[in-house]
Amino acid sequence: MHSLGGSAPRLARKMTTRWALATVAAVLGYASVTFSLAQTIMSQNPTIAHQLAPYDGRITARLASSLTVGEVSEAMRFRADRLARLALRQEPTAVTAVSTLGINAETRGDKKTARRFFRYAFALSRRDLATQLWDIEDTVARGDVSGTLRHYDIALRTRQTLSKLLYPILGSASTNPAIRDALVRTLATKPRWGDSFISYISRNSSDLTSIAQLFVDLQRARVPVPAGAQTRVVNSLVTAGQLDEAWRYYASIRSGATRARSRDQRFTTYLEAPSLLDWVPINDGGIVASVQDGAFNFIVPASVGGALLQQVQLFPSGTYRIVGLSSGIDDEESARPYWKLQCRNDNRELGRLVLPNSAQANGHFAGTLNIPAGCPVQTLILMARPNAKVSGLAGRIERVMLEPAR
Repeated sequence: MHSLGGSAPRLARKMTTRWALATVAAVLGYASVTFSLAQTIMSQNPTIAHQLAPYDGRITARLASSLTVGEVSEAMRFRADRLARLALRQEPTAVTAVSTLGINAETRGDKKTARRFFRYAFALSRRDLATQLWDIEDTVARGDVSGTLRHYDIALRTRQTLSKLLYPILGSASTNPAIRDALVRTLATKPRWGDSFISYISRNSSDLTSIAQLFVDLQRARVPVPAGAQTRVVNSLVTAGQLDEAWRYYASIRSGATRARSRDQRFTTYLEAPSLLDWVPINDGGIVASVQDGAFNFIVPASVGGALLQQVQLFPSGTYRIVGLSSGIDDEESARPYWKLQCRNDNRELGRLVLPNSAQANGHFAGTLNIPAGCPVQTLILMARPNAKVSGLAGRIERVMLEPAR
């Protein structure tokens, strides 16, 4: 009986301990769940997140920041200031709280206090969006070109998503020679956003002459410009009718090019992204066309016709001579390929030369073409005609040149 009486209190103590531990576990589990939930919804709903975890400085800072977005009353800004200071007491490194205090000071016209807060925010982190944008605006307002580009660089290095916001602004600003010079120096450091920005402005800039000059300056600074970006600028200038600018830029990227005659007569240059002013092979409808091994090679399926190769010219009116060398061409005259010169602005044909069979004159061909006034841009095109042979058409152009007739 004595032993039974002693075990009852021990059992009660064990049960009490277990209940206490279970209660603590439940409380800790609830706290963990609410904190995790608060972290999850902090960006979407900082108000509820703060209610779930009012002790977390980063969540408090996020709520403070959310109160400064859009049209905000002074009472709301006062509340945001109070929450931001609370956040800093909870978490001294909560950079969002510091930038919120800076934004509110700026809104009240207290530039000195705003700059002090943002300098502190920048020291805490370079990744805070509000701080990055304020630093850019501040250096622009002070006319500090180098400082502006430095902050652009920091922002784009740390937050790639800012490219959608900053690329259009930076692209427009680059038309200013002083900013362009600073931009070249920045891009010469090979930032990871450099190629992306260069490709962006080649697609989206409306001031093509300035972009061409920027690319020339980059080349002088030994900053590589992607071939696709170079091609887009040349093509855009030609299409816009800015022919002198197009040629100046093209000549800067194609050593030895001359406007007086067609280019690369021996097909020595293989280009992954040829411009309109280069030889452009055309692979359509089953046609296989390529520049390789110092020649232009083509295979055309039976009953297929169309353009095989083309190059845009910028000749003045006058009489021109086309000469060249072929191999592998052997067909009836009506089925043989021919060179055609076409006026680019209205697709008017200016003349043509049907290629002789390659066995004739050892493959050499020659002819005369005339360019009338009012046709400043022409396209020299090698055309294939539908062929009745089952094997289709194949051949090789080893050399071709269009130049003024003497």
